[in-house]
Amino acid sequence: MNTQPATRTAELKALALLFLKLGTIGFGGPAAHLALMEQEVVQRRKWLTHEEFLDLMGATNLIPGPNSTEMAIHIGYRRAGFAGLVVAGVCFIVPATLIVMACGWVYRRYGELPSVEAILYGIKPVIIAIVGQALWNLGRSALKTRLLAIIAVAAATLNFSGANELALLFGAGVIALLARAGRSADAPAVATPPPMLKALVAAAAPASTTSAAGAAFGLWPLFWFFVKVGSVLYGSGYVLLAFLRSGIVERFGWLTEEQLLDAVAVGQFTPGPVFTTATFIGYVLGGTPAALVATAGIFLPAFVFVAASGPLVPWLRKSALAGAFLDGVVAASLALMAVVTFHLVRSALIDWVTLLVGATALWLLLRHRTNSLWLVPGGAVVGLARLFFL
Repeated sequence: MNTQPATRTAELKALALLFLKLGTIGFGGPAAHLALMEQEVVQRRKWLTHEEFLDLMGATNLIPGPNSTEMAIHIGYRRAGFAGLVVAGVCFIVPATLIVMACGWVYRRYGELPSVEAILYGIKPVIIAIVGQALWNLGRSALKTRLLAIIAVAAATLNFSGANELALLFGAGVIALLARAGRSADAPAVATPPPMLKALVAAAAPASTTSAAGAAFGLWPLFWFFVKVGSVLYGSGYVLLAFLRSGIVERFGWLTEEQLLDAVAVGQFTPGPVFTTATFIGYVLGGTPAALVATAGIFLPAFVFVAASGPLVPWLRKSALAGAFLDGVVAASLALMAVVTFHLVRSALIDWVTLLVGATALWLLLRHRTNSLWLVPGGAVVGLARLFFL
C-alpha cells in the first residue's frame, strides 16, 4: 500500500483522475459504483487486495450515508491519508454535481427534463456485466468458508422477503462472531477499540428533524436539513425519498410532490452518487448557491464518518473475534449487492439487443479485461443507435 505512485503529489493526482472518471461514467447506483471501483482499484491498479476492498465495503455498510461515496473516501484515505480522503471523495462527487446542476438549469428554464431513456437502454446491460464480474471476483475472496456462504444465502433470502438491511448486516456479523468464539474457547478478548469509536457512535446518533411546517426557505435551513439526512440515512433511494418527502414537501412545503419525484429521477439517471438528488433540489429552490449548499450538507457527514471509522478497519481485522464479525458483515454486504443486481437485471435485460450488449460486455470484461471507460459510452452509443435505426 502507498508504494505506487512514488510521491504524495502523484498519488493525489492519480486519485483525482480516477474518481473524476468514475464520477463521470458511474451509472447504475451504488452496486455499479462498487463494481467499477473494484475493477479499477483491485484489478487494474492493484492498490488494494480483494480482502482489503471487501473489508472497506463492509465498513461502509455499517455507517449511514452514501455507500459508494464513502467507499471512494475510504480508498482515498488508504492511498494518501487525509488529503487523499478529501481528494477522492470530492472528485467522485463533482462530476455528478455539475451534471445535475445542468439538469436543474434545464428544469427551471423549460419545466421538464429531456428524455434519457435511449441512453440508459444501452448503458444498463453494461452495468449488469460490470456488477456481475465484481460479484464473482469479490465472492471468491469473501465466501471463504461454508458458514459465510450460508450467511450470504440467508441474507439474500431474507432481503428478498423485505428484511431490514442494517439488521441483516449486524445479524450476519454477530453469527460469524459467535461461531468463531465457539470454535476457539480460549480466543483472546477483543481489544479495546480506539477512542474514535465513541465519537463515531455519538456522531451517528439520529438527530432531531423537527421543524415548523411551512418554514421560510433559506440556505442555512437547507444546509442543516441535508446534514441531518446524510447523518442518519441507511438503505436505498426509496428511503431517501421518504426522508425528502417528509421534510422538503410536507414539513417545509418547499417543493411539490411532482417536483420531488423529478428530483429523485435526476439522481437515478445521472452518473455518480444518487445523493446528488439534493443538488437538484437545491438548484430548483435557489439556483447555484443553494445547489452547492445542499450538496455540501448531504455529503459532509460521509467524510466525517469515514475519517472516524477508517482507522477502525485495520483494528477489526487484527482482532480474531472482530475480524469474524467483519467477515459476516462482508458476506451479507455481497448478498445485498446480489439482490440489487437481480432487480437491475429484470429492468435492464428486456430484449435481444440488451441481452447481446450485456453478454458482449461480460465477455470483454472476463476475456480481455476491457476498461469500463470504453464499455459504458459504448452502451450509450448502442442505445442511441437503436433509437434512430431500429
